[in-house]
Amino acid sequence: MTAAAGYVGRFAPSPTGPLHAGSLVAALASWLDARAALGGRGGRWLVRIEDVDPPRCVPGADERILAQLARCGLLPDEQPLYQSTRGPRYQQALDGLLHAGLAYPCACTRRDIEAALQAQGLVHERHVERPYPGTCRDGLGGRTPRAWRFHTQRYQSKMPPAPIQQAQTAIYSIASSGVSWTDRRLGPQFQDVARQVGDFVLRRADGLWAYQLAVVVDDADQGVTHVVRGEDLADNTPRQILLQSALGVPTPQYLHTPLVRAADGEKLSKQHGAPPIDDSQPLQALTNAAQVLGLPSPTGIAGIPDALAFWVKAWPGTYNSPL
Repeated sequence: MTAAAGYVGRFAPSPTGPLHAGSLVAALASWLDARAALGGRGGRWLVRIEDVDPPRCVPGADERILAQLARCGLLPDEQPLYQSTRGPRYQQALDGLLHAGLAYPCACTRRDIEAALQAQGLVHERHVERPYPGTCRDGLGGRTPRAWRFHTQRYQSKMPPAPIQQAQTAIYSIASSGVSWTDRRLGPQFQDVARQVGDFVLRRADGLWAYQLAVVVDDADQGVTHVVRGEDLADNTPRQILLQSALGVPTPQYLHTPLVRAADGEKLSKQHGAPPIDDSQPLQALTNAAQVLGLPSPTGIAGIPDALAFWVKAWPGTYNSPL
């Protein structure tokens, strides 16, 4: 796999169950963004099966997802990539970070981390991520390594301060104070990753690859230029920008879409029992997804190809047109 010229987008579902209404919104948005790219000439759209966490994967869910996408007319431009086949490539990336002094082994258990955070006076708050306290940053003290972490503090601290105006106008900017980036829907964003997240995990204690490393390596190797995904993943973006910079790979442009929420206001998800989309009525499912994205209803249009073509034309007027 090599980087491709022009626009390359992707939809990257985890096979933990079939597509539901929320995941179809992300799939449709990424497909429309690709097809509307380059002044309507269209770019490439890929599907990547993110099965890097086998205990959470449901047997046969990948085939079901691909069949649902096909029923909705969302066909990728090449065969799907499976993360479960990519372990050696992820190890190569981790080895490079270790060699550069930008990753290190960690022996901490969850209990160790909790005790260290409590000692620092950091009380757990629901939905608020607490930074890794840096317990193993200067060595393991004879303990056995369990996980591997990115040396966020070291990498970020080496960056010079960024002028405020430059940080606000650039697609992204890394400075000692944090990471700034511009989301195509949400606008200017900022996170001090070293302070708010700390040294995040690259390979887990159970030996599985962490999402952050896998997604960065795969996006780079597949030549992805534009990432369109749900806004619940927006706070992952600065970590991925840091990794992209440390690995010397390009940073895509990002667009984070609205979420479908359940009656209680929580994000609709497989973990909360979201039902699969109705395969027997794919046009209705697509129309519901388009409504969440703020796209007009395809009044008088009966077929999926015509509806998709209608939304491709409407897309640049709703979201800033991709380069």
